[in-house]
Amino acid sequence: MKSIKTRLVKVLAFSLLLAAGNAFAQAQDEVRLLFDRYIQAENEHNLATVGQALQDSKDMLWVAPRGSPVWGRDAVMQELSRVYQGGWKLEPEFPALKLTVYGDNVVRIVVPIRYTVGAAGKPERFLVQHTYVRTPLGWRIAAVVPAPLPAN
Repeated sequence: MKSIKTRLVKVLAFSLLLAAGNAFAQAQDEVRLLFDRYIQAENEHNLATVGQALQDSKDMLWVAPRGSPVWGRDAVMQELSRVYQGGWKLEPEFPALKLTVYGDNVVRIVVPIRYTVGAAGKPERFLVQHTYVRTPLGWRIAAVVPAPLPAN
């Protein structure tokens, strides 16, 4: 009888680990897809798509390169509509992207990004951190925080 209980516990533990691994991989895939769509929408200056990616919260944080913090999704959307008047491009260095899952509801992406202002602008590099949270509507970006990197 003890052997059956021991086996049952092992099978149950293995099943839980397998389910947790699948949930972990699914969170990684979903957040990575949202990150890719967000970068594409930023480069297209597609305010509607960017807005859908952002957490609808007064605690949502967005910091522009060399900018001040902007708190709240509505304020971020206003700031983005202003900065979208100029030309710029974001180019993530995907091989250096680091994605970390913290439990079931929080994921962080850290990635170097080349940021170019204007068609003939000189790219600057930033280490950008995105924090993603799981909401009832799916994953959303809760924070975007860049830090300047030294020139190569």
